[in-house]
Amino acid sequence: MSYRFEAGRIYRMPTHFGPAPGPRQLPAGVVGDRGRSPRRLSVAASFLTDAAQLERHLPEGFSLAGEAVVTVEFHYMTEIDWLAGRGYTMIHVGLPARFDGARDRASGRFLAVVWESLADPIITGRDEIGHPKLYAEVDAPRQWDGVQLCTAGWMGFRFLELSVADLRAAPIEQAPPSSDGTLMLKYVPRTGAWGEHDLCQVTLTPAADPDSIVESRQLGHGAVRFHRAAWADLPTMYHVVNALAELPVIEQRGGRVQHSRGGKPYLDQKVLL
Repeated sequence: MSYRFEAGRIYRMPTHFGPAPGPRQLPAGVVGDRGRSPRRLSVAASFLTDAAQLERHLPEGFSLAGEAVVTVEFHYMTEIDWLAGRGYTMIHVGLPARFDGARDRASGRFLAVVWESLADPIITGRDEIGHPKLYAEVDAPRQWDGVQLCTAGWMGFRFLELSVADLRAAPIEQAPPSSDGTLMLKYVPRTGAWGEHDLCQVTLTPAADPDSIVESRQLGHGAVRFHRAAWADLPTMYHVVNALAELPVIEQRGGRVQHSRGGKPYLDQKVLL
């Protein structure tokens, strides 16, 4: 007898072997600790760019909300429950945006692209919550001569460098969320009907995350550099890197180094219409 899908359970291809374990569905008998897992070192830097050029990369229904400031964040995560204590790194590229849909309105960070150093979170994040994830090789974080250094590449081509210098301690008081959360576009192409889609929807990660605790924070002078690539350097994502490399850096807007622990599993993800 063939199998049937169980209501309320999360599946991913191949579905034939049952519900899939992952960050939002731990196996029976495994208990996660959202107040402890993961441990996270976050390194971020922001820069002001040309508003018209940046807005061209926003989907229909979106507009810039405030200044055209791009923020790049490296998140080095360890002691992850759903990976049985292992870790990986993710890189976020975000900008302030507003979505005005037929039914819903929301403002916050638009997540333009995410790079991650492990396939498992890429697959789960793209399929389940709509994060625009790609793969990258991310070097271990390095601090030298008072500067925090972060780099990412693909098969020997380094396409991103970020640094935060002149670090100084900063307060760690956690202010209430100033936005609705993180916005993104989930897109699934239609097989055989190229250029069409099976799914194209706006998703929102609500800002509230009561399980995330900041343990220390430093501020400094940030710098971000995307290296322009030829097709042969990055055959499947040179267009992404080059679009970011072409954004003019009008003014650097500072950087941050932060240590934290805990975090939600994104079960509160919403679809906006």
